[in-house]
Amino acid sequence: MKRLKNFLLLLAAAPVLAFASGAGPHLDKAPVNLADQDSLQRGARMFVNYCLNCHSASAMRYSRLQDIGLSEDQIKENLLFASEKPGELMKISMPKAEAKAWFGAAPPDLSVISRSRGADWLYTYLRSFYRDDSRATGWNNTVFDKVGMPHVMWSLQGEQIAHFKTVVDHEGKETHAFDRFELIKPGTVTLAEYDAQVGDLVNYLVWMGEPAQLQRKKLGIIVLVFLGIFFVVAYYLKKEFWKDIH
Repeated sequence: MKRLKNFLLLLAAAPVLAFASGAGPHLDKAPVNLADQDSLQRGARMFVNYCLNCHSASAMRYSRLQDIGLSEDQIKENLLFASEKPGELMKISMPKAEAKAWFGAAPPDLSVISRSRGADWLYTYLRSFYRDDSRATGWNNTVFDKVGMPHVMWSLQGEQIAHFKTVVDHEGKETHAFDRFELIKPGTVTLAEYDAQVGDLVNYLVWMGEPAQLQRKKLGIIVLVFLGIFFVVAYYLKKEFWKDIH
């Protein structure tokens, strides 16, 4: 009985514990819409231009981009810049040993990064780089402190610095918390345009994490409709078979 009581108390406290363990930076809502093929195509272009130099996507083939409305010729002309072929995987030529020496750690494969990190995390992270002279790359991030990755899209967003404020917790301890960003050097696009471009990139990363999810959801709806119709037919068929017994 005592063990059962402790188990029930643990279940009751689980939501509180999950909330405490999930404490972290505020995450903005990512504008994910997998039905928007224009956004997915723009995101694929952003991915190839800014991410695929260092990060691979070894579970994705270029030819799969036809699922978001691109023709094979468009893929060849706009997304293949070396000797790759549409049927090849999205790999990079950078050796892992060299990448680790340059960045401190080999850049991770991004095939399923949206499933491991979440769309909101990626959307906030890619917009939260700031200048930090104490870092080897000159960049830091409020979502991923002391990140080894440089801000590869700084020319678009511009350069910003982060302001922090002192916060006193309930125990009287002082901590530094992020307050706001200040843009010190504008980029080639406005901040609103940059946010939209990051939204397209994150939208593509979510699609790449499971390219068949739209088809899976449509198929799931069809299966549920079929089961609903079959249930009605089976119910009246059962009544017809058992009418003489009941």
